[in-house]
Parts: sequence; structure tokens; C-alpha cells
Amino acid sequence: MFIQTEATPNPATLKFIPGREVLGDGRAADFPDASAAERSPLAARLFAVDGVSGVFFGSDFVTVTKTDGEWQHLKPALLGAIMEHFTSGAPVLYGSDDDNGHADGDESEIVSQIKEILDTRVRPAVAQDGGDITFQGFEDGIVYLNMQGSCAGCPSSTVTLKNGVENMLRHYIPEVTEVRQV
Repeated sequence: MFIQTEATPNPATLKFIPGREVLGDGRAADFPDASAAERSPLAARLFAVDGVSGVFFGSDFVTVTKTDGEWQHLKPALLGAIMEHFTSGAPVLYGSDDDNGHADGDESEIVSQIKEILDTRVRPAVAQDGGDITFQGFEDGIVYLNMQGSCAGCPSSTVTLKNGVENMLRHYIPEVTEVRQV
């Protein structure tokens, strides 16, 4: 098994690409700390590596956030944990936890349009950087989004939200006046 790694715009995160499906199309799972990892044997293995502060799964990648240390020292242990997990045959997640990045609730035409733009234009772009952006709500012209994976805490995430996502949504959906991170 060959696992590729890619740097992300966030220097505290590294993207691991195992060459196979992790969660599948449109699915993502965020583990902001070790206590959230109880629902995933892979996340638990990664949090067992000293210096890991966050884990994020995308369709075909794993993003790891570090607290300290150098990637050159952490990377071999993380590669070993990912390889060991996939060769063991254990599930990535227990149960059928399907987090497609959308908050539940009534879905108006505007909300449907917002989700469509996020799914087709925004999420694929941020996934290339090892992250995800999820819809949380729409109220009084304001779209509430959650940045995950390498995008959470990234120095350029504010620019991405304001100059990229907000401008795009305002262009296509006049009812959108602002985008805020939650």
C-alpha cells in the first residue's frame, strides 16, 4: 500500500491520500479532539500518535492536525497507523454515521441553491486542500458555514470565506448578503 502526502495551506495540517476510498463521495467526518474518536478506529489510531490534535476524513483522504513537533518526525508514525488500519480490515467509522455536510431542517429554495453551489463548486476545491466546508444555516441573508479539516484554523480560511465563497454566493443568489464561519 502506497500512501501519498500533500502539504496544505495550513502549516499545522498534512493531507494523507491512501489511494482508496476513506468515506466515499460527499461524506466527511471531523474529529476535533481525541474524545470524538471513539466512533472511529482509524481516528483513535491517529490520536494515539503523540502531537496529533485533530483528524478529518474526506471522501478519499485523511487530514491530520498537529499541536507541535515537526512533520518529518510525526509523518512516519501517522503513515504506519493509516497503513495498519487499512490492512487490518477494520471499518473507518462504526455504524452508519453519514455526515454529508448539511444541517437538517426545512429546506427552502434559497437553501437548496446554497447547498448546490457549495456541493458542486466549493467543497471539491477545499477538499483538494485537505478540508471541507459545511452548511450550518441561512438566516436574514447570512449564510453560516463550518470550516473543517485543514481549513479549520487555517490563516487563509477567512480570505476563502469572504473573497471566495461569499462573493460566489452573492453573485448567484442575491438574497445572500454575508457569509460567516461558525
